Amino acid sequence: MPVSRITARIPGLAVAVAIAVAATALGRLAPVVGAPVFGIAIGAALAALMRPGAPVDSGAAWAGKYVLQASVVVLGSGLSLSQIVRTGWQSLPVMLGTLAVALAGGLLIGRALGLAPDTRTLIAVGTAICGASAIAATQSVIRAKAHEVAYAIGTIFTFNVVAVLTFPFIGHALGLGDRAFGLWAGTAINDTSSVVAAAFSFSAAAGQYGVVVKLTRTLMIIPITVAIAVHRRRAAMRATGPVGATPTSATSTSPAWAWRSIVPQFLIWFVVAAAVNSAGAIPAAWHPALSQLGTFLITVALAGIGLGTRVQVLRRAGLRPLALGAILWLMVALASLGLQALTHSL
Repeated sequence: MPVSRITARIPGLAVAVAIAVAATALGRLAPVVGAPVFGIAIGAALAALMRPGAPVDSGAAWAGKYVLQASVVVLGSGLSLSQIVRTGWQSLPVMLGTLAVALAGGLLIGRALGLAPDTRTLIAVGTAICGASAIAATQSVIRAKAHEVAYAIGTIFTFNVVAVLTFPFIGHALGLGDRAFGLWAGTAINDTSSVVAAAFSFSAAAGQYGVVVKLTRTLMIIPITVAIAVHRRRAAMRATGPVGATPTSATSTSPAWAWRSIVPQFLIWFVVAAAVNSAGAIPAAWHPALSQLGTFLITVALAGIGLGTRVQVLRRAGLRPLALGAILWLMVALASLGLQALTHSL
């Protein structure tokens, strides 16, 4: 990597770290809110008031992506493989139920609102699986227009912020336990960073549980994206006819391509970290410090995300996509709690 690119990231990263230090101190004073929420709130406030621009943007964006991924790997060092498998298996009924609600709701309600097929598909997949990552993966298959992607990302971002700020308070008001809240956050909040922020704001135990549920949910990108690719390929073949039809790049996605391009590498390293811990290579005495490090890295990452917040992105989303996002968000949140009650997970 060129030295110039590294040095360009230093100012934004330094600002994110400084915000994280302040947010950590505030989080100790108000543990119900938590450092991660303070981090994203301070970052967003600075972005709105000071508009830091290019000198900060590169480092802030790097923190929002790569520091967040590093934090998830660090948190994996406190888990065991058996715990990951058990949590993923236990969350499966709620996860599949909320997935079905989001996808079906996106199709039916999006059509009723008069949204274009690609727009409602992107919003539904982003709500159902993992926000911007799922939108990007789906975009690589359906080749939606740029403004449709912007609508979807703006919509998902809006309700990520709302979830981070409201879910911990709602969880405490409902009397949810750590496991119930972690499952709720992991299945009802869109983006990984927002799940991490909300769950760890509730408690460390809820955060660990929510991260595993969310990363298990992220794996659903693979079958969903492959299914969309197959559907598009068949639609193209019906349109052009079986004789001499040549699938386009948008419909020629194979499962192998989907796996290489879609599965986040940090998810693999998360499992590796858990495997190392399962083998007893990480002393138990290190776990509290690693947990604190993971939470601080999360706060740095969310500060970076806050610094990258732009009000115009929210305005660009428009009313109908926001309406669909709001309806799906509420449906998934309520479905998650309802399914937990039905499966006696609460």
